Amino acid sequence: MSNPTATEAPRLYHTLRCKNAESMIAWLKDVLGFRERVIYRRDDVVVHAELSFGSSILMLGADRPDAYGKRVGELEGRRTDSVYLAVDDPDALYAKMKASGAPIEMELYETDYGSRDFAARDPEGGLWSFGTYWPKVGEDPLPG
Repeated sequence: MSNPTATEAPRLYHTLRCKNAESMIAWLKDVLGFRERVIYRRDDVVVHAELSFGSSILMLGADRPDAYGKRVGELEGRRTDSVYLAVDDPDALYAKMKASGAPIEMELYETDYGSRDFAARDPEGGLWSFGTYWPKVGEDPLPG
């Protein structure tokens, strides 16, 4: 495997399996501002979709009992994953999220490392955190 560089396209992509992929895609586009990159459907089922947010891509598909779905596991029960999305204006997004009816898990606050953050749930209960903290490869990390 070659050694990745800081200037190449991202290599890490978050993926989701959704009970209602069409609804999740609409929410991602309408509420968060994602753009549709590609959607592949088979028999009106979203088998793979890619949505972009700036230079980032989120991949998702409908929950189904295929080999990958069996490896990912059930959607019910305790989950250990969450998504963090760096945004320019968390206050405006927070207002939009509240207006959309998204459950707010953590109100807007200032972190001790200078980010303005909040957390909310997507239509399927997934946890999303939003903030101005935007680390970039090639930059020095914040002092710990």
